[in-house]
Order: sequence, then structure tokens, then C-alpha cells
Amino acid sequence: MTNATIASTPASYAESLFSLEGKIAVVTGASQGIGLAIAESLARAGADIIGVSFDMPMGESAARTAIESLGRKFTPLLADFAVREQVTELAATLAALDVDILINNGGTIRRAPAAIHSDEDFDYVVDVNLRSTFILSREVGKSMMTRGGGKIVNTASLLSFQGGVNVPGYTSSKSAVAGLTKALANEWADKGVNVNAVAPGYVATANTKDLRADAERSKAILDRIPAGRWAEASDIAGAVLFLCSHAADYVHGIILPVDGGWLAR
Repeated sequence: MTNATIASTPASYAESLFSLEGKIAVVTGASQGIGLAIAESLARAGADIIGVSFDMPMGESAARTAIESLGRKFTPLLADFAVREQVTELAATLAALDVDILINNGGTIRRAPAAIHSDEDFDYVVDVNLRSTFILSREVGKSMMTRGGGKIVNTASLLSFQGGVNVPGYTSSKSAVAGLTKALANEWADKGVNVNAVAPGYVATANTKDLRADAERSKAILDRIPAGRWAEASDIAGAVLFLCSHAADYVHGIILPVDGGWLAR
């Protein structure tokens, strides 16, 4: 999009800059939490959504209801990212479609001190968080390059910048997601494909339920966040929408923290 093609009035300019009208967006981990919020945000901007999850209902679901209520098309797909064959099959399916936006949001976490963190847990987390991101990005990215453009947004983490405690597999995988984001951006930016990532802070989702229920731990976290609150899933979705929009056409290879100021503290 050039300045000549963006509408001139303030309202229409903003709408044009952030419009995803006519786009097809894939969101993994779309059945709940951050993924569902991202899918809804992209649909509000005009995109049709392909929602992927290991437990995505083929019939009625929160994701289908949210997307279709906005007048957009919703297509559910099932895939267990811990199973390589399912990821490969999903990647081939998506590569055959004209996907404009790929949101690699599906992920998992296993908590245990490093000294007793099992090989099985480490491999499981790396497979789900990292390997699936690479395989889907590789196959969909090739299709995007053939068509001359596209947007890929990965989900990194605060622990892409920090070490964390009792999550060595998760920290390793999310640090690698940040590195992969930069590597793909270096190769694909001149092909018209934007590859970036968001790094969510502490978000009020099912994954943080135990942390929020621990009064001492929750207070310690909130005391460290300048914004003074846990993030909502919609906070992450807004940043993803920016990275998918024309407003970010010259943004490549960034890891955008959405953390209420945590890293600035």
C-alpha cells in the first residue's frame, strides 16, 4: 500500500491502514485465551479466520460464534503440535491455500526445576512451541513468497529476554522462537513477507491461573509491573493486529514486548 492508495480523511485513513478486508488469517491455539482474542481482533479488522487447535470443535465453539457474529468466515482445523505428522499435514493444507496472515500462537508450558525437568517434558515443549512454528512458517512462507507478500507473527515471551524459574524447556523454546523470527525476517523481508513476534507479559489466562491464585506470587508479579495489572488477552491481540496491518509494512524481525512495562523496570 502506498500513500496514494490510503484514503485521505482521518477516519478512512485509519480504517485503510488497519483494514484486513479480504485477507485469510490462520491463528493457531485459537480455541481460547490469547489465540481466541487474536482471531476476534483480526476478524473485526475484516479477515476471515482459519482457527487451529488440538481441541478445536468442528461444530459450535466460542471461536466460531465470535468470528461469525462479526460477519466473517470461520474454518476450524484440528492438529496436535506434539505430533510431527499432524503438523506436517497441517502445513501442507495451509500452504495450498492463499493464506495472507499466519499467527503462530499455539503453545504449551511444563513447570519443574531444571535438575528434575525430564527429557520428555523438554522435548514436548520444544516440539509444540518451536518445531511447529518453524514447520508452519516454512511451508506457508514459501507460498507467501510465491504470491509476493504476507504477514507472519510468532508468539515469543518475556522469557525470550529473561531466564525464568522452573521452566527451562519453555524458556529455551521461546528464546529460540525469537531467534527464528529474526532469521526468517532476514531471508524473507525482501520477498514481501513480514516476520515478527509479540512477547506477552503476564496475561490473565488459564496458563497463569495457578500464579494468580497464589497471593504471594501474584503480589510479587504485580509489584514488578509498572502498569499495575495483569494483561488481558485483548492487550496482546491489539499488538498482533498492528503487526498484521499496513501500518507495520516496514517492520521486520522485531520481538515486541507487550508486558505493561515489565522489561523497563
